[in-house]
Amino acid sequence: MNPFHHQDGELYAEGVALRRIAEEVGTPCYVYSSAAISDRYQAYERALSGFNARIYYSVKANSNQAVIATLAKLGSGADVVSVGEMYRALKAGVAANDIVFAGVGKTRDEMAAALKAGIHQFNVESRGELLALNEVAVSLGTRAPVALRINPDVDALTHAKISTGKAENKFGIDLVLAAEIYAEAARLPGITAVGIACHIGSQLLDVAPYRVAFTKLAELTQTLRRSGLAVERIDLGGGVGIAYRGESAISVSDYTQVIAETVGNLGCRLEIEPGRSIVGDAGLLLARVINVKVGVSRKFVIVDAAMNDLIRPTLYDAYHEIMPVLQPESEARAERVDVVGPICETGDLFAEQRPMPPLSAGDLVVFCTAGAYGAVMASSYNTRPIAPEIMVKGDRYEVVRPRLSYDTMIGQDVVPSWL
Repeated sequence: MNPFHHQDGELYAEGVALRRIAEEVGTPCYVYSSAAISDRYQAYERALSGFNARIYYSVKANSNQAVIATLAKLGSGADVVSVGEMYRALKAGVAANDIVFAGVGKTRDEMAAALKAGIHQFNVESRGELLALNEVAVSLGTRAPVALRINPDVDALTHAKISTGKAENKFGIDLVLAAEIYAEAARLPGITAVGIACHIGSQLLDVAPYRVAFTKLAELTQTLRRSGLAVERIDLGGGVGIAYRGESAISVSDYTQVIAETVGNLGCRLEIEPGRSIVGDAGLLLARVINVKVGVSRKFVIVDAAMNDLIRPTLYDAYHEIMPVLQPESEARAERVDVVGPICETGDLFAEQRPMPPLSAGDLVVFCTAGAYGAVMASSYNTRPIAPEIMVKGDRYEVVRPRLSYDTMIGQDVVPSWL
């Protein structure tokens, strides 16, 4: 389904006109479709129905409580990479035993908090982390359920800054060391070795890297079992990529077919952690044109959203389709413009020489496919209030994270007593 559609010449989110949201809430703001989030999650559920499998939504993609709660009510678990995300998941209704704790830099305090909460699993990324977790668990008189995250040295064919499965990446245990460290984990008094895991990236548009990585996991599972070690679970990491600019994305059924052909016959509980593919195209960033600046060689469309609201274009050279809320006249001629924000950085650039229909000050535009790694990565740089977040359901909407006032923002600072 496409939750964002034109009706009577203007763009709607489900049954709500975006113009109405802009007038009542202000811009910039993020808008999410509840129906689209549910639809994307249920597509995974249907595709995995023939497997002994569990979905753990990757909270880092979008950690708004409304998003997590929507998925929790559908039955999703949560994949977290910090205790802060764990607390978010718990408060949104995810049971502790439905939480997987991943991440390369867990502190001992975080380990203790997660053990006390009673989470489902730690995905351990190094021998040092394993030994520290063992010490924490022993000190608490408990055992930590552990899946070793393996680095399979597989190129995910995605952007270098979001590739996580190559040998030079910081994530996971080198495949050649995995059997030795797994055997050590099985002997530790504070550890219960339950399985293996990997995650090679979140924006894959080809199933081939999955096939290579999952085949290596299957081979490792068989090696471990031949050594008399139990492997109950295989965590396959994130889901499929999404189309930001009309690419041919992988279908969920193609993804699960690869799972069936590689690890499907091992008798293991399978775990997947989709995030981007559930919320990415279920959200957009709504903004208003401040000014159109005509220079000697360039025309700049300056909008009230900025890199502090959506950093992906600056950080990853990411592409987001930009479109006006009001449909342009059919005879309107596109012209090449730079779409920029008001922040005092040359890098505050959303699109360079992008063909766009004529735009004027006051016009509303949207940045599409912004539901993942958008609001969750926002900051208050230049003392700009972080954009509020809106959830739409049918013909109604609610503000699910309000815009902070300047007094609230500045009030977080404390002037020292000597001043």
